[in-house]
Amino acid sequence: MGLIPNFPEDGVVTVNRVVLKEGYTVDDLEERVAMLCENVKTYHSTDGFYGGFVSLNSGNISNEGSTVGKAVESPMKGKEALIVTFWESFEQHELSHRSETFQPLFLNVLEICENGNEEIAYQMLWSGAAYSPEMAKQAQAAKEKYALN
Repeated sequence: MGLIPNFPEDGVVTVNRVVLKEGYTVDDLEERVAMLCENVKTYHSTDGFYGGFVSLNSGNISNEGSTVGKAVESPMKGKEALIVTFWESFEQHELSHRSETFQPLFLNVLEICENGNEEIAYQMLWSGAAYSPEMAKQAQAAKEKYALN
């Protein structure tokens, strides 16, 4: 099972990287992005939109998962966010951005971004939820029994 219910295996994931301009707060970003996301849910849930999320840079850098340096905290903490959306197709995504209701809200978000905007579309290769505790035990037992180490 994937992370977004009913998301097709060949679906499209779009990622916007937003960096706040000086003088704007996370609250400013949250308010503007909430209006934008509500618009997409309202007008595009029936024509290709499956869901999305917005995440804020927490400042933490994984020294266990990073291979470039051993930084302690990201300088983009509280200033950088990712807006990730899930779509049936890239064409449907593009049509949503041309909508009259979307454009003013989109421009309102761009007003507070120091980096302009570049939205990159990705093809989904894998997604999945964690195992339940029982399923995890079964998977571990199968690995111990059958895995070629």
